This record gives sequence, structure tokens and C-alpha cells, in this order.
Amino acid sequence: MELIRGLHNLRPSHRGCVATIGNFDGVHLGHIEILNQLRSRAAALQLPTTVVLFEPQPREYFSSDQAPPRLTSLRDKLRLMEEAGVDRVLCLPFNQRLRELSAREFVDRVLIDGLNVSYLVVGDDFRFGCDRAGDFALLEEIGRAHSFSVVNTRSFQLDGERVSSSRVRTLLASGNFRQAALLLGRAYRFSGRVVEDRQLGRTIGVPTANIPLPKTPLVLRGVYAVLVMRENGELYAGAANFGWRPTVGSERPVLEVHLIDFKGDLYGERLVVVPCVRLRGEVAFPGIEVLKQQLHHDVAVSRDYLVPLLPDIRQHQVALDNAAQLPLASVPLSPSTDHTRPAGDSA
Repeated sequence: MELIRGLHNLRPSHRGCVATIGNFDGVHLGHIEILNQLRSRAAALQLPTTVVLFEPQPREYFSSDQAPPRLTSLRDKLRLMEEAGVDRVLCLPFNQRLRELSAREFVDRVLIDGLNVSYLVVGDDFRFGCDRAGDFALLEEIGRAHSFSVVNTRSFQLDGERVSSSRVRTLLASGNFRQAALLLGRAYRFSGRVVEDRQLGRTIGVPTANIPLPKTPLVLRGVYAVLVMRENGELYAGAANFGWRPTVGSERPVLEVHLIDFKGDLYGERLVVVPCVRLRGEVAFPGIEVLKQQLHHDVAVSRDYLVPLLPDIRQHQVALDNAAQLPLASVPLSPSTDHTRPAGDSA
């Protein structure tokens, strides 16, 4: 898959395609349906597929603290796009210059002069251009004048409900990782690179690998039992905290993950973290000693829940996005839950 960063990097070879525009946050099954629709038409026209994305996402640009929590980083979104068979992604920096383009200027510069689109797939509620003045009707009008087709995305439903990024966010926030995976078509995962930090965890017997999180609202916040994959393919059970570390303070949110039974240095390594069950919310404890006791308890619960399952997961080489074979919970773990099976299972 080819990544094109900005209009200035478009070349004559990029002209002529079928395209779609959107955030594609999460790249869930509804998005996959759009991409399948795009690929089908591209095959018929013998043209490449192009997805137009914005970075940051428009709502993040206008009001980062009020924007919905992001499900996928740009890096992970591009990986998922490539796995879905997209040929090209045009990533446009959402800035003042782009914001000030009128709807017609946006179509002229991006879709006509830039990409020479033959077929465009967008939602019928899609809005674009300065003050969101452009809509589906305007795209149809311009398409007729410039000989490109504009069609609606097909709505994708699961169990009678439309699959959407907002629904996935709600499920993840509630600790329903099993249902969220059904909507995503895979287990929810987070990846990032480990950085050096204050190393407080080592002083209290719970060393953690620390991964910075974006300074935007978090889709997950609290403590979770997780599976962690290293770059070399080694798989570990772990306990992870997503948040602001209210007891010790933090300038930005961070993912702190303790790999159970691991000894070594993870600095600079990219980890893949799959939350399996929510253990508790983020709490400001009265002191380090109380925090220490709670962290050791969190690790013990995560150990009981995940470590007995690791041999089977490793033996069958279960992929971390294979939701059907991972111990994903549908509800947060309670003290009375049987830790040897996913929370929410019946006996």
C-alpha cells in the first residue's frame, strides 16, 4: 500500500482511481464493508482504490478535549487499511489552510485535479469544506458535471444495530471487549513504543513498560488484565494501567504495563497490548504504600486470569487479533468471578 502525505506529494500516476473519504477510526466491520464496496468497483473499472484521511481528525483539530476518544492511531489505521487491500491512502494534514477551502475548492483540488476520481463512495451525511457547507447533493451535482459517480456507503448492521465507531467506544469503555471485537472483526489492541520514565514501578516491585498516550480523551481508562506481544513474538500476560497516574501525577496520559514473569529491558521496543478484562477504574490512593498493595493485587488477579491460559494460546499460535480464541471478557471482573474463564461466561 502506498501512503501519500499531503496534496503536494500527488503525482500524475495517482490520477484515476475509485475513492472514499472519512476518518475510518477503528477500521471496524462497517468500514470494511465500505472498503469491500470500493474494491469491487475498482476491480470492475480496473482502477486502484484510494482512501482519503485527515490527520488530525477534524474534531480533534477544532476541539481536542471534546473530540471522541480515538480507537486507532494513524500507524495502526494504515496497517489495517493495508490488510483490507487498499492500494493508496492520501493523508491530508487538517490545518487552517485545508479548513478554509470552500466545498467546491476541496472537490476541485483533491478529487478532480489531484486524484481524477472516477467513482466516489461516501456517507449520505458526509459534510466537507469551510463551515461544512458541502454535502452529498453537492458532490452528486459536481460529479455529473465532471463525469464521476457518487454513491452512498452501504450501512452495515450486526444483531439489528448499525456498526459504528461510537458504539465500539461505548463497549470498550464498559469493559465489553468480547462484543467490541465482534464489531471490529478482531480483538481491540493498542501498540506503542516503550520509553524511559521515572522507574517508580521498580522501586515497589512492579516494574512497568511505559508507552506515552496522546493528550486526547482516552477510550480506555483504568487497570486491565492484558496480553502483551513483544517484537520478537514472545507473548506474556500482564497488568496495565491506561491513564494519568493520579497518585504520583503525570504531565500526560501513559500506558503502564507490567509483563508477568518477564525480566529484562524493553526500552525502545514496540509492544502490542490486548486488554482482556477490566479490573478497576483509576484511583488516587492516599500514599505510595497503598498504591503498592493495590498494584500487587492487580498483578495477582491478572496472573490468575491469564497465565493458566497462556500455554494453550502459545501452543496453537493464536493471533492476537483472533477474538474467538482469546479470553475476552464481556463485563469487568468482580471479586467473585472465576478467573479461569472469561468474565461473563456461564458455567
